[in-house]
Amino acid sequence: MNPRLFLIPLIAMLAAACAASAWAQDKGTVHPKPLPPLANPNDPTIAAKELFGRKVLPAAMPTRVHGFYAHGCISGAEGLPINGDNWQVMRLSRNRYWGHPDLVALVKRLAARAHRDAGWPGILVGDMSQPRGGPMLTGHASHQVGLDADIWLTPMPNRQLSRNEREEMSAVMMVRSDRLDIDPQTWTPTHLAVIRAAAREPSVQRIFVNAAIKKALCREAKGDRQWLQKVRPMYGHDYHFHIRIKCPPGASECESQPEPNEGEGCSAGDLAYWFSDAVLHPKPPKVPPKPKPPLTMAALPPACKTVLSAPDTKHEVSSRPTGERR
Repeated sequence: MNPRLFLIPLIAMLAAACAASAWAQDKGTVHPKPLPPLANPNDPTIAAKELFGRKVLPAAMPTRVHGFYAHGCISGAEGLPINGDNWQVMRLSRNRYWGHPDLVALVKRLAARAHRDAGWPGILVGDMSQPRGGPMLTGHASHQVGLDADIWLTPMPNRQLSRNEREEMSAVMMVRSDRLDIDPQTWTPTHLAVIRAAAREPSVQRIFVNAAIKKALCREAKGDRQWLQKVRPMYGHDYHFHIRIKCPPGASECESQPEPNEGEGCSAGDLAYWFSDAVLHPKPPKVPPKPKPPLTMAALPPACKTVLSAPDTKHEVSSRPTGERR
């Protein structure tokens, strides 16, 4: 994560994480309504999320990543087909199944590995990025440059889900009610196999999971354990895991983050913070922190203005679910 984010007070981080985790489970709608046009889209004080949230297709530009995972955008994004041999995209109404071609290719490989190595019919794919990246109206702070993807820890059913199911269905909770370990009623060795397959991908830089899931992975992993280095505890992520890939080769405008520290991150000291009382049972502050102002275009890389104003690509994601109308 961007080190600057850790300057936010603990309670604010917890609140944001809980909100993002809840958002991941929020239901969508089969009939999403277009956002109303902005009265003055050129107002420099307007939140960038209002502008990027209204773009329904990628920019007709060469593929390029601009900025950092939590403050940037992407041009020439590719859409993950909403149905594949071993994957299905969830919450289609959010229109967040776009990303860099390297991320799209990785998700497809992981889907095949989940089928082959874990015996899952496939994976359910949550949020990736918006068509042009950028800040989102709801949910994530990251996912802005097409290099992040959420994978549900619920295996894909052995059938094609309806549009309504994709909007209404919830992922399965993997963490015990006391937050100290995984729930043995839902967690299985196949979950380890899928996360391990993702972490072993050379382009993957981080995988974020709930601390209880990290604890289970540390306990259950056998043989080669080097991949555990990439798996990091993070607030939320009870129902899904978050894949983040490195800046693509030659992407000079992409801002990367440091490589993970050496070591598995499995010692008692490594995990102590995440199971401390302050994290598991945070006390509300006496004075609620002021909400952070939303990012404006001035806070994003200058190239994002060009990305935002570019014409729409002619690209259209294929494989619509049964019953969906054009």
